[in-house]
Parts: sequence; C-alpha cells; structure tokens
Amino acid sequence: NFNAPGQTVIAGQAEAVDRALALLAERGVRKAIRLPVSVPSHCELMREASARLVERMASIAWRMPAVPVVQNVEARAYGSIEYIRAALERQLYMPVRWTESVQALAALGITRVAECGPGKVLSGLVKRIDKSIDARALGMPAELDAALGAWRVAHG
Repeated sequence: NFNAPGQTVIAGQAEAVDRALALLAERGVRKAIRLPVSVPSHCELMREASARLVERMASIAWRMPAVPVVQNVEARAYGSIEYIRAALERQLYMPVRWTESVQALAALGITRVAECGPGKVLSGLVKRIDKSIDARALGMPAELDAALGAWRVAHG
C-alpha cells in the first residue's frame, strides 16, 4: 500500500513479510515494523475472499451515490455502479493507492475528511499528504457531533 510519501506497507504470507523486514533492515531502512493484523489485506492472498464478496454484493440493490466515490485501487472517482462494485472487489487484493486517492479528493475540491471508526491513522496520513484538507478522526459519536459543529461554524 502506498500510504504517504515515505510510508509503504507490504502484505503477504508471514514468512515472506519477515524476510522483507530483514532485508530492509540490512539495507538500512530507518523504520520497518510488522503491523499487528490478522489478514494479509490488499494482496493476492485475498483473491478468494474477493470472490465471496462478489457473491454477497450480488444481492444488494445498488443506487448511484449522491457524491463522488473515490476508490483507492485506481485513485479516481467512478461514474457507474458497475465500476464501484468492481473496485470494491479489487480493493481486497490490490494495493491501496492512498496518496493518490487523497490527491484525487483534493482535485475534486474536498476540503474536509472524517475518519469514522477507531484510530486516527488515515486522518493523520491525509494531513501529511495535503495540509489544505481538514482531516479529523471521529471514533466516538460525540467527536462527530463536535466536528460537525466546528465545520458548520468555520465553513457555513
């Protein structure tokens, strides 16, 4: 995954990741750590899971979103439901192009981003990539309410 300038994430079988970490250390990479995750996200090892996702998505009655959806596989907004579904499938087994996705959001005129859920990694990366975007981590409902209030005051 291409998270931000200077930050790349690799995925794969545990032994292969360990070999990569050792090689990076030998080559003098300042920081290379194993992430505490239980699945090899965004790599070919997730291809089978993506097939199951396609089966599940077939039962959904899709509607075109009211706002552009930037998918992180190709880092661009899509104009059709078919494209969105296909990109969701590919997101399981292809690298995340987060830097380019944030740049695509900025090109669309996006100035505020909310990271919903636990953690604040993505909002931190957004700030590193494009300082003009107001990115906030909103892990709790009260944080969402506070951010919405602040955005309304600041931006009308």
